[in-house]
Amino acid sequence: MKKWIFFTSLFLMTLTISAQEAPEGLFIASKAPDFKAKDQQGNEVRLKDLLKKGKVVIVFYRGQWCPFCNRELSRLQDSLQLIKEKGATLIAVSPEKPENIQLTVEKTKAEFPILYDEGLKIMKAYDVEYEVPENTVTRYRNSGIDLVKLNGSNGNYLPVPAVFIIDKESTVTYRFFEPDYKKRPSVQEILKNL
Repeated sequence: MKKWIFFTSLFLMTLTISAQEAPEGLFIASKAPDFKAKDQQGNEVRLKDLLKKGKVVIVFYRGQWCPFCNRELSRLQDSLQLIKEKGATLIAVSPEKPENIQLTVEKTKAEFPILYDEGLKIMKAYDVEYEVPENTVTRYRNSGIDLVKLNGSNGNYLPVPAVFIIDKESTVTYRFFEPDYKKRPSVQEILKNL
């Protein structure tokens, strides 16, 4: 009986610890951490500078190899003028190396800044990064997607697809955080929350 209690307790502790490590994303009303990173043009982009102009929409996406990400970024590009008319700036963040971000630009025609998250600093600060399980890494590799080659030193890490709207006071006013990478918010939903 004592062994059963011990192993049951150990199992529950393991579940609790692993559940705590899962990313949750920033919550509404939390303060958005400042960051700076280079965009596809090599320009340094800093959140606090963008917030001086108005709200910022931050989109975390997995990479140019992800058709769901490309569709989302293409839809946002198609509606970029509507986002700007609401006084907001749109930026996207990826763990992919800059040369792969260029492929995203080619595929989506993105005219907004796409940032390379070197060292996963932004993804960690916004609590969206996770390490891809080895069985999924193998499955991706078998279908021609080598995350280490695509992400470089960022390795087998990806963001949970997420969108945050940050107001001028650096407060999160909207969040979409969805571990199911096939689900994305509509442009209408984003515009409604600007």
